Amino acid sequence: MQSGVTKEQVAVCTAFTAEFGKFSHVNMHHGYTNVVDLGDSSTWKLPCLNRYVYMFLAPFLIPIITPLVALERLRKVELLIALRTLGLISLGLYSQYWLLLNVSGFRSPSSALVCMLLIRALLAHPFLHVNIFQHIGLPMFSRDKKPQRIHMMTLGVLNLPGCRCWTGLLATRSSVATLRQSLLTAPPPAIFQQVKPVVSRFLHEKQLPYQEDSYLARFRLFLNRYEELMVQAPLITEVVGLQ
Repeated sequence: MQSGVTKEQVAVCTAFTAEFGKFSHVNMHHGYTNVVDLGDSSTWKLPCLNRYVYMFLAPFLIPIITPLVALERLRKVELLIALRTLGLISLGLYSQYWLLLNVSGFRSPSSALVCMLLIRALLAHPFLHVNIFQHIGLPMFSRDKKPQRIHMMTLGVLNLPGCRCWTGLLATRSSVATLRQSLLTAPPPAIFQQVKPVVSRFLHEKQLPYQEDSYLARFRLFLNRYEELMVQAPLITEVVGLQ
């Protein structure tokens, strides 16, 4: 996995196997960024919901849906991997539950479980928003007319700097270094801010776009263009000449 993240950390924190995380995020999403049906953000599209339900209410369901999807994925992996992942998922959930009861002072199991759900639900909002805002609304490519990877990344990825409350909640700098993280998948997130001027200068020298916008600006754009971006089919960008 990227940035020194171990298989154990992936399973404990996200409930997915490291193998599935690597395939879906590193191989597909980073390998085919904004290529329709391969590395686009169609996973996050729910056209049956209106914009306000999608943005403000639907994220509360992510903590419930994620373990169910993870369990469904386990049917397709080797038994040893499935058992290891189930053990680590259980460890992650029980550790949080134990800490709430024995360290945070919750007096009843039900109150600790409700707190676990609320914490995970609140973290789901920045998780969903950042995943959407980084890519949706930018050029989309078809499988047979996708550009070279450097063009695919610079055209289909946007840096999302500076919303301090979300950055604090996510406990990571990666949310403010999207393009650098896409181009440089090995370094830890802590150095992404340091390489920002290097990446920006390189792209400008090569006459490639360096796209960046604020969280609030993307939020407004997304709400205003929700029908176009999430309900209607995306337009495919012609990239002949960039090959």
